[in-house]
Amino acid sequence: MSDSTLSLAISPTETRLRQLAAERILVLDGAMGTMIQALGLDEEGYRGARFDAWNREVRGNNDLLNLSRPEAVRDIHLAYFRAGADIAATNTFSSTAIAQADYGLADIAYELNLAGARVAREAADMAFAEDGRPRFVAGAVGPTNRTASISPDVNRPGFRAISFDELAQAYGEQMRGLIDGGVDILLIETIFDTLNAKAALFAMAEIAAERRCDVAGVVDETQLDDVYHQWLSNGVSAWKVPLLRSVIEGIDFTGKRSTPWSPTSVHDYMHAKVVVADDVSFVGSFNLSRSGEQNAENVLEIHDDETADRLAGYIDAVRVLYPRSDVPFEALHAPEITAPAETSPSAG
Repeated sequence: MSDSTLSLAISPTETRLRQLAAERILVLDGAMGTMIQALGLDEEGYRGARFDAWNREVRGNNDLLNLSRPEAVRDIHLAYFRAGADIAATNTFSSTAIAQADYGLADIAYELNLAGARVAREAADMAFAEDGRPRFVAGAVGPTNRTASISPDVNRPGFRAISFDELAQAYGEQMRGLIDGGVDILLIETIFDTLNAKAALFAMAEIAAERRCDVAGVVDETQLDDVYHQWLSNGVSAWKVPLLRSVIEGIDFTGKRSTPWSPTSVHDYMHAKVVVADDVSFVGSFNLSRSGEQNAENVLEIHDDETADRLAGYIDAVRVLYPRSDVPFEALHAPEITAPAETSPSAG
């Protein structure tokens, strides 16, 4: 396909961000908390006029300043931009309904994120007007003050203070506010519990679907089983399994089971994979190595709506022949799943 037949489907912001990242290292801003501490605000300073009569102490709730002292937050972002930062993270590290519940402010979580994104966006625009350098805003999505994997009570190890669904709902609300406020990037950061991180990724997948960012694709489930086994056998890589699984289950992927290579069987790995996201297609040899670490060589990225439509039709046809597997994720831990034979050739 010639370059003349391709049309860019990604946003101008993403195009510019990718261009700059290819040219040089982009700088993310520094800590927000220490800058806020330097303001020396007391309880009244945190409350502002709107929360003057609030029935709980709010000092230390830095995210509330997006509403009570937005100019102070904007000036911190602007100071980082003027110091050379290309990207500023919003002041929304704790702006989930879960974290804000400690202050009785769970109901304004969406508003906190909307305002946090807007003040950072304002600072980015001001910095651009001053020197002509493009600036970007990353929507900060933090860990919450609850963990889905660990009990807070040593006497009740099976107890959980939060559920996966509650986390996903809270993260979804936060991300919607950030997106509506104008962020360029969603920054899922400092989440110490991988199950919490999975809930955040799941929420992101749901938002992509509801906002008509159409993603579909075909995966080879037999190959993935082998990769899952490799990762689960490696304590360093095991955390990747639930995250990858959440992406595959949360987005419209269908799976084909094939026959792995061995000296006595036909090699039936489906090397030709395809993923379509809106009008962008990724096709080629997404081959998974035995270690599951060196993958995705010979991949083409095509920006063309007609090609995307045709490949989406191909995915639909494959889905009819090979419906999504109904094998539960827990089955991946079963003893019968074994690693590929040692004589398996390298990917490619």
